[in-house]
Order: sequence, then structure tokens, then C-alpha cells
Amino acid sequence: MSGRFALTVDPTTLRERFGFVERPDFPPRYNIAPTQPIAIVCVETRDAITTRHFRLVRWGFLPGFVKEPKSFPLLFNARAEGIGDKPSFRNALRRRRCLVPADAFYEWQRFGRGKTGYVQPYLARRTDGATMALAGLWETWMGPNGEEVDTACLITTAGNGVSVAIHPRLPLVIEPADVALWLDPDETAMARACALLRPPADEVLCFVPIGDGVNRAGTDAPEIMTPVGPVISARPPQPPAGEQLDLI
Repeated sequence: MSGRFALTVDPTTLRERFGFVERPDFPPRYNIAPTQPIAIVCVETRDAITTRHFRLVRWGFLPGFVKEPKSFPLLFNARAEGIGDKPSFRNALRRRRCLVPADAFYEWQRFGRGKTGYVQPYLARRTDGATMALAGLWETWMGPNGEEVDTACLITTAGNGVSVAIHPRLPLVIEPADVALWLDPDETAMARACALLRPPADEVLCFVPIGDGVNRAGTDAPEIMTPVGPVISARPPQPPAGEQLDLI
């Protein structure tokens, strides 16, 4: 399960990165947890004009067919495998794909069991330092009394060659060249968009061990992102600007 992530980039930079029309103002968040509000980027088409929008929604997907939310478990993550066949996600996958911006997400590696076991948190980010576009689905739940709640979930895939030793699952990372396709609301784009439901290439992400401050959902401070060990990455080392690596 992908249960925590961070969004610390300033709003202006985020708007330039994803091209939405709103000009939101929000503080950095270092430990976003399920059920909390999250930022998404989605599209709307009106009068044949499609525009990108910034929305704040609840992290906890509610399908449109749900009548009583208290009787239905909130869906924080959706497994990519077979997602198009699942009634809870089928319609959203067809028409309401979204992006969840994130500078980092967190995974936990378990060692041992019982009283002697422990978990090691890791911070994951893009090796190029860019803000990630995590794939998600969104839905507006409408209640019997006219109430509306915007909700969303993340889509997860199997781990890649770098992450699988840490955790078997990963959030689906959409590459910049594929953002427009993933957000395309035209139903004819669904098959091509579903081709993106795969783990990221090994060199896309790096992982670094951090302290256990992230384990507490109420702790939202930059200190939780402090490394306590070396970076794990498949990307070859890059030389400083103006220099070249020696070839042996």
C-alpha cells in the first residue's frame, strides 16, 4: 500500500509544471496520509475546449454507486492489474483519470517478525529531482440529500528492480511525455492510457532510508525527510557540470 507522500513544491512552480488554470495557494506538506485532502490535476471539456484544473479532494475513493458511505470502505489505492474490470473503478478509469502531484512518497521495508521485527521507512523521489505525477482516479460522490464529496485514489503497480526489495508495490508514475494521454477524457484514449499501467523504469526513482518520524501521521515537518543512510538507485553516477566520467 502506498500510504504517505509529500508535496512541498511552491504553488507557482506546480502550476507551471502541470498547466492548470487555477492559482492556488497552499503550504508545503511533508506527510500526507489517507483521508486527508490531497491535490489533484484533472481535466474538463466545455464547448469543445479542454482545460486542466487543480482540485483539492479527499484521499479515499468512493464509487458513484455507493449509497451509504459508512457502509463502504474508502479505497486509498487501486491495483493496476485488472483495474478496468473492477466495478468500483471502471467508470473513473474511462473518464476521470487524474494526476496526484508529489515530490516524494514513502514505503516501508519489514525486517523480521514479532517483537524482534521492525520496519525501515524509505523516501522515494525521482532521480532527476522533478515533481512526480502519480496516476490516480477521481470521482464526485453525490448523496441522497444533494451533498457532494470529491474523492480520489492512487493507482499502484508491481515494484521495479530497484524497489522490489523494499516493498512489492509502487505508485504508478506518469512520465512527462505521457501526462496529456493519461488526462485525456476522450473514452477512445482509454486503451492507450491503460498501456501506461506498468512499473516505472528502474532509473526513474531512487530511495533513501529515513527516520521513523514519518510513521506518525500527525508529524508534518521537513525533518522527517532527513536521510539516515545512502541512496539506493539504478541511475549511474552523474559527473559535476562541465566534467566527464572516466571510461576504463
